[in-house]
Formats: sequence, C-alpha cells, structure tokens
Amino acid sequence: MKVTVFGGTGYVGGYLIDELLDKGHHPILLVRPGSRHKVRHRERCTLIDGDIASPDTIRTALSGADAVIYNIGILREFASSGVTYEALHFEGARRAMDAAEEVGVHRFLLMSANGVKANGTGYQRTKYMAEQHLKTTGLDWTVFRPSVLFGEPRGRMEFATQLYRDIVRSPLPAPLFYEGLLPVNAGEFRMSPVYVKDVAAVFVQALDMPETTGHIFALCGPVSLSWKEILQTIADAAGITKRAFPAPVLLLKGLAAALDQFAFFPITRDQLTMLMEGNTCDGHNAFQTFDLEPAPFDTTSLSYLQHEG
Repeated sequence: MKVTVFGGTGYVGGYLIDELLDKGHHPILLVRPGSRHKVRHRERCTLIDGDIASPDTIRTALSGADAVIYNIGILREFASSGVTYEALHFEGARRAMDAAEEVGVHRFLLMSANGVKANGTGYQRTKYMAEQHLKTTGLDWTVFRPSVLFGEPRGRMEFATQLYRDIVRSPLPAPLFYEGLLPVNAGEFRMSPVYVKDVAAVFVQALDMPETTGHIFALCGPVSLSWKEILQTIADAAGITKRAFPAPVLLLKGLAAALDQFAFFPITRDQLTMLMEGNTCDGHNAFQTFDLEPAPFDTTSLSYLQHEG
C-alpha cells in the first residue's frame, strides 16, 4: 500500500516510517525544502518537496496513494515565524482532507491528542477543529488520541528525555506543582504515558482494518502515574537520586506570560494549563481492538535514559 504521510520527519513520524516499511508499505512524504536529511530510510521512500500550505503540493503528494496519515503537530507556536497551531493542526489538516477527497484517496488517519476540546488551549482547540472537519468529509477516517508519548528520542524532542534534561538532572529539587496558595496535592496530577512504537503500530494496523473507520481511539499507557511518580521513575531509570519540593504553578505561569514567546524558555502557559489538567484515559479497549499489549512507563522501557549522562 502507498501511504502519504504528512509529518514524517519528526519524532513520531520516524517511528511511523519504520513501521510502514516493516509491514511492506511504501511511504510518500511531503518534506519541507532542506529537510530531506531528517527522513529515516529516505532511499526507500518517495519524497515530495513542498509545504503543507500549498494545495497543489498536497495534491502531488497524494497522487497515486492508497491512504493518508496526517501527523503534523507542534507543542508550541511561534507566530512571528508563521508556526501556529491554527496553520498546522487545522488549516494544514483541512487542506489535506479536502485534497484527499478531491483526488479519491479515501482512507485517512488523523493524529489528534488526548484531551482535545472546543474550549481548550490553542493546541487542544485546533486539534479538535481538525477532528470536526474530518467528520464532515466523505473519507474513511479514523482518529487517534494519544496521551504523552515516550520512547527513544533518536535526536528529537521526547517527553521523558526532556524532563530528565530540564528537571531530573538539575541540581535543584524537582518541582511538584500545585494550584492555589497551599501545597495541597502537590505533584498529584496524573498522566498515562504511551509508548511511541505502540502508537505507530496501531496506526499502521488500522490501514488494513476497515472496521475501525469512523472511530476515535484514545491511546493511553496501561498505568496512570502522578507527576511525582513520573519524575521518580525517570530518576530511577537514569540512576539518579532526586529530591522534590512543592512549587506553586502560579509563579511559573507568571514567568511564562512574560517569556514563553522566546524559544529559550522551556514551557508555555498553555503547556502548564494542560500539564495541570493531567493526561489520562482508558486505552484498554483501543489496544484490545488492535491486539496489542502496550508497554508500561517503567525503568525497563526508559532504559534509553541511561545514555543521557
């Protein structure tokens, strides 16, 4: 099967390419000029130079394809450079969906996110808008909503590695964030991290499972962990003893309000909002559908952190 992948050069995209090739599919990638070196196994893929803002380029990338995976996503936006949630999560996805209908590529898989909602952060809202537009099309669509993803970063930004670099290996105590004035339930908000290889496997399986058409699958790991437990697991995997201390999130939000437009500042207000909301779901039914036992977020799965130094 020829599968056009929008968003094939990033962290998750690399794992999708691996899985597509492993299962005998041929990936067709839309690649921004100057980014061909980021494509894994590029000698086995068809590469189309261009940008998701160009409908003509999108149609070219879809020519001859049997299915589409839309995986373009950003964790923060830089409006001055045109890198926005609206442009990439929604407008780009809408163009890809409309072009797929136009050229007759009916199978469409969308990478969304757990916790999307109409009145959420910019990240959540634009992911939700893409889902809603997809439902209005005549495409044979399936939507996946993963929680935070972990797995070997391979030179890209990744959840556990980023926490290790920014928090765990720091000489300062790890912050156990809490809302309000008193440290009640500090660090107790929860997440269900999901293994990136499991997510890639589910996407590729769905290509040959027409019974998944019209369904939205929440993809969360098998355990729900508190922020405190996540940081401790990362420290254990890296062989570090780490102290932790309650920290009011209001203070960090104030700093983010002044500095999150700058790339050097590690977190944005929206990211803090989503962090405190938590990121959990019951992924059992989804993984049962695809006959897959998801990997847990534990020291064995995080063994790649031992190479971080």
